[in-house]
Amino acid sequence: MLNKKILIVEDEPKLAQLLADYLAHDGFKSHIIDDGDNVISWVKHYSPDLILMDIMLPKRDGISLCKEIREFSTVPLFLLTARIGETDRLKGLEIGADDYICKPYSAKEVVARIKAIFRRQQNFSPEMATVSGFSLDKVKCHAYCEGVLLDLTLSEFRILSTLLDKRGKVYSRANLLDVLHEDDRDISDRTVDTHIKNLRQKLQKITGKKDIIQAVYGMGYTIE
Repeated sequence: MLNKKILIVEDEPKLAQLLADYLAHDGFKSHIIDDGDNVISWVKHYSPDLILMDIMLPKRDGISLCKEIREFSTVPLFLLTARIGETDRLKGLEIGADDYICKPYSAKEVVARIKAIFRRQQNFSPEMATVSGFSLDKVKCHAYCEGVLLDLTLSEFRILSTLLDKRGKVYSRANLLDVLHEDDRDISDRTVDTHIKNLRQKLQKITGKKDIIQAVYGMGYTIE
């Protein structure tokens, strides 16, 4: 995990520097941007390995920035937010965020989550897996459907990879939450539903089919 580049987009200087110090202690490089204006150009030029981004920013908000970043990048992106309502959190996931961290938070917890997401990237077997119309590059976390590269977030890739690993097996929402998060956070099942919704839409654009990922009532999701 050494030399991983983390972009911190946070307009509270003390909080941003605290995160940078904790990240440096664990061997991460970080860069701080304190408003929304320069984020897109910096991401395109420097290609960070992960982004921590506050929602409430001067000049441009984190939600619109997240949406634009997802037009050209699948970089893991955590939203930092004082908005703790479930609707706000799900909105962030719908537009492409991989996770959210509610303020106030522990800088140590943030670093632990970052380390967990990189650890899960490393734990995917280093090979290209091909499953009935899908190809998964488990090193780069890229997925191809009918030869077309899917524009997936890391969370969406993990869910798709898990469902394809044993086609026909029904995975409960709890199973899929375990794929996304190693800790025991109290996270709504709707988080999984939101990622599934996004996945279905992206698959439908390529295949024309709405039900590649099927819901099994009272049980969970499967790919037949």
